[in-house]
Amino acid sequence: MTTTVVIGGSFAGMTAALEIKRKGKDQHKVILIDKSPLFLFIPSLIWVPFGRRDIKDISFRKDAILAKKGVDFVNAEALKVDVKNQVVTTDKGDYKYDHLVVATGPKVKYDIAPGVAEHTHYIGTPNGAMKARKALEEFKKNPGPIVIGATQNAGCMGAAYEFLFNVEKWLREQNIRKKVDLYWITPEDYLGHFGIDGMPMGETMLKSFMSMFNIHYKTQVGVEEVTEDKIKLTNGEELPYKFSMLMPPFIGVEFVTNSPELHATPTGYIPVKDSYQHVDYPNVWAAGIAVNVPLPFTPGKVPFASPKTGYPSDETGKIVAENIIRVTEGKTKLKEKAWGRIPGLCVMDAGKKEVLLLSTSLFKPRTFAIMIPNVIYDINKVILEKYFLWKSRNGYSYLP
Repeated sequence: MTTTVVIGGSFAGMTAALEIKRKGKDQHKVILIDKSPLFLFIPSLIWVPFGRRDIKDISFRKDAILAKKGVDFVNAEALKVDVKNQVVTTDKGDYKYDHLVVATGPKVKYDIAPGVAEHTHYIGTPNGAMKARKALEEFKKNPGPIVIGATQNAGCMGAAYEFLFNVEKWLREQNIRKKVDLYWITPEDYLGHFGIDGMPMGETMLKSFMSMFNIHYKTQVGVEEVTEDKIKLTNGEELPYKFSMLMPPFIGVEFVTNSPELHATPTGYIPVKDSYQHVDYPNVWAAGIAVNVPLPFTPGKVPFASPKTGYPSDETGKIVAENIIRVTEGKTKLKEKAWGRIPGLCVMDAGKKEVLLLSTSLFKPRTFAIMIPNVIYDINKVILEKYFLWKSRNGYSYLP
């Protein structure tokens, strides 16, 4: 029996573990190690600060689903890996493997600039989203300027855009919009770059949104310092604020940085081939955010990264699973699809409105790419959430 240890149980890790077991059946033992027993649909965290969703609405226990599908779940923190001896060390013991899948997700670099951690909010975690909800409830009693955006080196600009438009909608619902100067700051070279070098008509569409909603915006800026009431930008400007949400950059987790044999990049990501097989170790694989994705473009004045969203994470989990099965069957031809060649499929919420982003690949060149606005209701965003939660709750990892 071949044993695969999967580190991380979010989009990529959960998919990889379930698919390896589904395809490998009794010939394959799969162990998924994660410090949380919960699966969280992270894209819907943007709604939590406004009370549109609670954490219980977008999360569920994954141990029962994994057990039902024949995957062993270990609720532990993976600390490091000994690649030579093929052993993963956790805070609850060691685990031997034949194949290792690193699907650890990100660590947030809050210290990207002084004051970011202390004075701004981050809605990418349940705790952060709930803190933002509490802060907004206090804010509406004494409103003032709001600054939302991304710092230098950030890659997840899409979620910050979504939060921006949801804040604008919320301000109108609270009847305090006229009391608030709303600012958007981003390291992007232009609005709608998204870390993928943009989409056709994307900049024009977002400029029209900014004008329609009376949002001040500044591109090609980073954050130099945040104090209790001001954000100093890298261009020398200072913006006053009473509430701020900033998207910091992601870096690799401690499991990766504590395992020097993995030969991670300086930012803690795993170097892989287009098969998601480690460039140096044929039995080590990476999926999801843990994958190193070289930029196909050169940022302008301020550095920023590319996004690593749920759909590509899910896809890389499937590719890794397929390739591990092929290797164990003695096949030499592996499935290959570079991160940038994965189709672009995203629904960007815009405050009970939405924009569909569809393309034949995440990065250029693309044979087809389009942005479709829906100004009536964010029905596709809701459907995508319900579908993915249903799929995940039932362990249907093979579905799109």
